[in-house]
Parts: sequence; structure tokens; C-alpha cells
Amino acid sequence: MEKKIIAPSELIINPDGTVFHLHLHPDQLTDRIILVGDPARVDIVAEHFDTRTFDVSSREFHTIGGTYKGKPIMCLSHGIGPDNIDIVINELDALANIDFSTREVKDSHRALSMVRIGTSGALQPELLVGTPVIAEKAIGFDGVLNYYAGRNAVADLEFEHALCRHTGWNPLWAKPYVVDADKELVEQIGGSDMVRGNTISAVGFYGPQGRELRLPLANPDLNRRIEEFRFNGRKITNYEMESAPLQGLGRLMGHRAMTVCSIIANRMSHNATPNYKTAIRDLIATVLDRI
Repeated sequence: MEKKIIAPSELIINPDGTVFHLHLHPDQLTDRIILVGDPARVDIVAEHFDTRTFDVSSREFHTIGGTYKGKPIMCLSHGIGPDNIDIVINELDALANIDFSTREVKDSHRALSMVRIGTSGALQPELLVGTPVIAEKAIGFDGVLNYYAGRNAVADLEFEHALCRHTGWNPLWAKPYVVDADKELVEQIGGSDMVRGNTISAVGFYGPQGRELRLPLANPDLNRRIEEFRFNGRKITNYEMESAPLQGLGRLMGHRAMTVCSIIANRMSHNATPNYKTAIRDLIATVLDRI
């Protein structure tokens, strides 16, 4: 079978041999990866490391590699939004499964375990600020996965269709997709201290999540419809912006991926706290112990 060779225009390799956006070398990649949005949060995660072997920053992408309890691990910031996840997961997969010297896809597949630790807004009144919620199912309002072949094979199509019917989905928006987190990883990371949720990944923070400042919304009752939605006993728990493309691309590429977020606002009760760093620090410590 002829090997697939990736053209220079499709995978840009920097002159120093690093991948284009992340500026990481293939030999720096570890099998266990913590993902966070904020570049400064990488330092908070790395405070727990036994050793640090590298520290690389490029734009919003900040990576520190090292060991935790003797095992290789790295923490990488992806910035805000689903478009950044498309960059990060594709470049991590390239580091793992493409030979940078020949540009050939490797014969043996290397699977990564990726856990995103983030913040989120709750869509159910019982979810209190500080609650950790696992995106057991992630609902992508961003459309990223719709650009990839095999999308339907990893998606919960019945859930998607039911959600579109219930919300009266606006045809001007990207079609939603619903993808499961890796079940083994959820069992490994999750415990009685975490809620198993169904998390929306929005394409923006304000209008796309139903926040109205000066501009009126095209569908002002969308959040109410989302809160009321039920499918096979499941209800949508929270909003964020990255879990669906992470889990969808992870499944398509054969990696283990999941997201767990600390609730920092409740959209139904209109409660929020900007002082969420203690809850995030506790969640980081928990995930590091379990990954």
C-alpha cells in the first residue's frame, strides 16, 4: 500500500523542525496531555510537575512538558474557541503520527490521552458555581466537525435531530453535531465529585451563547428551549466553547479526549463569580492525580 505523503502547503514545518503553530518538536510530545484555555494557567498546572523538560510559547499556545509522579506529561494552552482546537488537535496528531523527516503518515498509530480543564456557564438551575461537569456528550454549535469525512460515524445523529426539532434550529447557523467523550477516559477521570453532563460548545461568548448586550439576538428564546430540551432522559447542562471539536476530532483521529469544566456562572439563576481560581486549582490537582 502506497504511503500517504503530506505536502508542505498542508503541514507547515518550521525551519527548526517544529510544527507551525505550536512550535513543538515531535520528540517533545507526551502521550498524556492536559489542555487549558488560558496560557497563564499552564504555569499553574506545571507547578505540580516533578520536573520540567521544556517551556515553549507561540501566540496563545503555551506548552510546558515534564513529569508528574514520574510519568511524562505536558500541559498546553489552546486559547479561546473551536477554531483553535482545530489547529491544536491536528498539530498534536501530526506530531504523533506523521514522520516530519519524510512527511509520510506512520504505519503504526500513536494514541494520545487529552483532558481539557476549563470553565463554563450552567444551563440548569441545580448546577451550583464551583461544580465540576464532565462533557460526557458534547454538542458542537461551531460546525468544525462538519468539514471532516466520517463526521456522522462518530456523532449521535438521533440526539442532533431531536435538538434541531425542539429548538427550531436556525438554518443560517452551522448544523449541530453531538459526540461522546472517550468512555474509558471519563471513567478514569470522573468520580462522585463530578457531574456527567451534556455540554454545548458555542462558536462565540456573547450572541452565540444567548448573551444580549447592545445587539438584539436573532433567536432570543434559544436558551430557554435548550434548558427545556430532553432526549432519552438527558438534558443539556452547560455552555463552553471547545469540548465538541476536541472530542469529535479526537474520535476521528483515534485519540482519547474529554473535557471537564468548573461552573463559574449559572445562566438560569443569573449568578456568577469572577473568583473561580480556587475551584480551578482543585480541579487541576484532581485531574493530574487521575490521568
